[in-house]
Amino acid sequence: MTSVSAPEPIPGTTIFDGAMAMKGYALNKMCYSFNEAENRKAFLADEDAYCAKYGLNDQQKAAIKARNVLQLIAAGGNIYYLAKFAGIFGLNVQDVGAQQTGMTVEDFKAKLVAAGV
Repeated sequence: MTSVSAPEPIPGTTIFDGAMAMKGYALNKMCYSFNEAENRKAFLADEDAYCAKYGLNDQQKAAIKARNVLQLIAAGGNIYYLAKFAGIFGLNVQDVGAQQTGMTVEDFKAKLVAAGV
C-alpha cells in the first residue's frame, strides 16, 4: 500500500483546503452576494452592518476594512469569490497579483510583459 503524503507548502501561499473553506464560509457567502448590484450598493452604504449580516469574524472584518486581498485569503477567502469584492473597488487581476508578489502594479505588469504573458 502506498501512502499519500501532504503536499509541500509553497512559501507565501495559503492553501485553500477544507479547513480554509469552513473558516471562510461567511466571507465567501458575503462575497458571492456581490453578484447582485443591490447587494454591492448595500455593502457600500454600510459595510459594518453588511459584514454583521453575514457573521464575519474579527479577522475577516479587519481584512475587509484594509481592502487587503492577501489578508482576506488568510481569513479563508476564496480568490474566485474575493474577485467580486475587489471589483467593487475597481481592483483587477493585476492589482491582486501585485499584492501577492509585493510589487507595485506597474512593476507587476512590466514583469508580465517581460515574461510574454
